[in-house]
Amino acid sequence: MRCPFCHYPDNRVLESRSAEAGQSIRRRRECLRCKRRFTTYEQIEFVPITAIKRDGRKESFDRSKLLRGIVRACQKTGIPQTQLEALVDEVESELQQREVREVTSSEIGEMVLGKLQSLSEVAYVRFASVYRQFQSIKDFVDTLNHLSTSSSSASVVSAASLGTETHLSEALSPEASVSFVRSL
Repeated sequence: MRCPFCHYPDNRVLESRSAEAGQSIRRRRECLRCKRRFTTYEQIEFVPITAIKRDGRKESFDRSKLLRGIVRACQKTGIPQTQLEALVDEVESELQQREVREVTSSEIGEMVLGKLQSLSEVAYVRFASVYRQFQSIKDFVDTLNHLSTSSSSASVVSAASLGTETHLSEALSPEASVSFVRSL
């Protein structure tokens, strides 16, 4: 590491500490010639991930674009921004751990849906409606039925609202489905 002031190649490390939540190392250095001090940061260099879109186009994985989509799906659900950023961190970390550097956008979408399902069912349905390009109420009902079978807490509609315990697929008539989906 060259000194930024006199460009002498030798220096000594005075102090090292973790920075940016453990994502990098901050080193305080001192030049052996001019005795001036400077700071350097060392961090892991990630190999870029390429996302393959539905139409075959390739573009660099954009973390902020993914976060925007998730934030939009989670509007008014009360989920804190830090939790959403952690979700994106998990997805990005899983992608970085793969040996393959190209990933389809559908794989990324399924990863997000898997994480959203346990976080918020409303956000799951919202994200799925855009990601899976819902065309009709039937698409929403199918997704709701999938949620009801995979989640024991969502599998039964409250007895207070219907008078008896009924499975979601039985409870949602076409009219009820439309009104439920509009409330999302």
